Amino acid sequence: MLIKDYIQEIREVINSFSLVTSFSITSDERTGDRGFLVGEISFIDGSILYWGEFVNVKTIIYRGMYAYQYMTASKNLIFRYDNTRHHKKLNLPNFPHHKHDGSEDNVISSNAPTLVDVLQEIENLG
Repeated sequence: MLIKDYIQEIREVINSFSLVTSFSITSDERTGDRGFLVGEISFIDGSILYWGEFVNVKTIIYRGMYAYQYMTASKNLIFRYDNTRHHKKLNLPNFPHHKHDGSEDNVISSNAPTLVDVLQEIENLG
C-alpha cells in the first residue's frame, strides 16, 4: 500500500461517521509507504479529536507512534490514547500502550487502538 492510499482510506473512514462535522489531515510523506499524519476532527457537540500517527504501510499498517486526544468543546480532556514511553513505572501490561481516562493522572493499560476504534468509542459515548 502507498501512504497516499492510506490517507484516502482515513478520509473515507472519517466521512463515514455521522457525528463528524468537519476534519483536517496534514501529512508529511517521508517515502511512498511511510509518513507522519496529524489531524483534527470536530463533532456535533463541539468536542474535538486531535490525532497523530507515524505509519509505515509497506506490508502491514504499522504505527510506530500514535496519539488520539479527545477533548470537550471547552478543551477539557475526555480521554487520550498514546504509546509514548513515559509511564514505565506503572508496570502497565501493554506498555507502552495506555489511556489517559478523564485526566492526565488517570492512566490505564490499553491495547493500541486504531483511529476507527477511537471514533467508534466516541460514537458510543454520544
